[in-house]
Amino acid sequence: MVTKSDAPFLRRVRLNDQPIEEPVDQPTGQETDGSDDEWDKNDFPDWYQDKVDDKPEQGEPNQSEDDEASNDYALDLPAVQTLDQLNFGPMNILAGNNGAGKSTILEAIAIIARFNPEGGSRNLRFATHDTHSSLADHLVLEWNRNPRWGWFLRAETFYGMASHIEEDEHLAPTFPKFHHRSHGESFLDLAASRFSGAGLYLLDEPESALSIQGLMSFCALMSQSLAKGSQFIISTHSPLLMAFPGAHVFELNAETGTKQTTFESLESTGLWKRFFAEPQDFYKNLLSGQR
Repeated sequence: MVTKSDAPFLRRVRLNDQPIEEPVDQPTGQETDGSDDEWDKNDFPDWYQDKVDDKPEQGEPNQSEDDEASNDYALDLPAVQTLDQLNFGPMNILAGNNGAGKSTILEAIAIIARFNPEGGSRNLRFATHDTHSSLADHLVLEWNRNPRWGWFLRAETFYGMASHIEEDEHLAPTFPKFHHRSHGESFLDLAASRFSGAGLYLLDEPESALSIQGLMSFCALMSQSLAKGSQFIISTHSPLLMAFPGAHVFELNAETGTKQTTFESLESTGLWKRFFAEPQDFYKNLLSGQR
């Protein structure tokens, strides 16, 4: 359970033409690598703690020659234009309908924070096909403290990441054998091995591979990580994740933008309640064109 409301790492994200309302120590993700911050071995997962003398290499994302032609559609999203309303805490949920901008915003945050655009850490670099928008060029991240560790989990690119790891003779021994397990089990293996340090974790629809039992185990792992001082920002459609105790819940809407709300007030929560109360009536109305 989240017990603190202040963000351990990322405090706010905004468009770069929006004014800063108050002074910040580290205004952008590009201008600092956190090398001057105080840190100790507990900032890293257990498996990495024997290497804490080696500061993580930042690296640069693999980019294609077509990056200059990236689509600027994201700048027109109301959710992006109201980004200054996102003041983060330790656990943060981005909820909303398909197309509202959740994954696009999360991806841009990951790129600015120097995670691999297709998922992974700041050290794990691979690329299959660059499809990310240019939104990262137009955002500013405001930090309380720059994280020494973290991970960007993208459900849609997990298979490619797992294949890249397995085919690398240096990486493979340091990771679980993802292709030897089910999709959901691999997600849990990754969380258990990489989310245990006090880091920044950006998760894009992690529920896609998990049963409700798997999600329960996933939430327990995140709770342990939060207790160590971690921060999570999660794009999700899962009621179990959206209801995480103490989470900052943001609802993104394709027409009205972004607002901070509660799990109980989410549009999707109301729909799920109606479904579980009377599943057959819900389907009857749905199939007859009523919502």
